[in-house]
Amino acid sequence: MRLDDLLARHATAWDAATRHPFLTGVRDGTLPPADFADWLVQDHHFVADLLGFQARLLARAPRHAQAVLAGGLVALVDELAWFEERAAAHGLNLTAAPAPATLAYRALLEKLDTAPVPRALVGLWAVERAYLDAWTFAAPGAPAFREYVEHWTAPGFADYVAGLAEAAQREPADADEVLTAVATAEAAFWAGGGAA
Repeated sequence: MRLDDLLARHATAWDAATRHPFLTGVRDGTLPPADFADWLVQDHHFVADLLGFQARLLARAPRHAQAVLAGGLVALVDELAWFEERAAAHGLNLTAAPAPATLAYRALLEKLDTAPVPRALVGLWAVERAYLDAWTFAAPGAPAFREYVEHWTAPGFADYVAGLAEAAQREPADADEVLTAVATAEAAFWAGGGAA
């Protein structure tokens, strides 16, 4: 299984997930800062959910995937601390209730939690690849958002996504359904603007 072939087969869904108008607004500065702040709170919820999913995946992953998953867990812990610093600096309420799109993404992660490991690995790769592709599309970002875009397009993150791809491609998986589910969840998360 080649993951790039998977992206090509589902190019329309992938574009909807990674070239959303929310991201265009980040790139050109037309996104209202309040909408971005609300989205950040929801993304904090998502990262906390992803940390739990990835920790459980590490516990059942094959040996070849453990190093990249463990490194990703450390990065997610750091990411949550980074969110908390930004929230304190900008007066964001990270305890706000998860929005419907956030809860839907949580449900997808729960479904992947019970999936065979190869499908779960593809799902994790798709989540992180979507994030990387989305923020690369938004680069360099308008001045108000540039620090975030730079943070989410750092070379280390791209290396991590490549490591996940390598781990996911080692074992065959029925991946089309997983990729389209992630793409749908991503598009819905952006579509909520400030409420997703």
